[in-house]
Amino acid sequence: MTAADYQVSSDPARLDFATIHQFIAGSYWAAGIPEAVLRKAMENSLCFGVYDGDGQQVGFARVITDKATFAYLADVFILPPHRGLGLSKMLIQAVVNHPELQGLRRMMLATRDAHSLYAQYGFTAVVNPQSLMQIWQPDIYQLK
Repeated sequence: MTAADYQVSSDPARLDFATIHQFIAGSYWAAGIPEAVLRKAMENSLCFGVYDGDGQQVGFARVITDKATFAYLADVFILPPHRGLGLSKMLIQAVVNHPELQGLRRMMLATRDAHSLYAQYGFTAVVNPQSLMQIWQPDIYQLK
């Protein structure tokens, strides 16, 4: 298969919640996330799925946004058997080109190891990181 055999969609009706939850609950960034929490997060976000020729979901991205000034890209993944085909590039291209995400003042993300992917689409290191603050609870899903 090639990337041409896949498609990206932001239609929420096509999302396969079981596939998404299984991957994200095992990820380094949201290990153990409860289904109800992820479901609520997805309902309040602009979500993208990547689908193979049979319509099976093989990738995902979630954008938290007000659709006017700001967006935060999160939960991006391509399932391992489908990696190496350029699907992550196809997915990020679809995200940054989505009509509801145009004209934003800022789009952010956090990544441990995919900086070169996102740099291809205009993401750069934060110029003044000292101006950013956070409340960070990395083990919140393990505490429950």
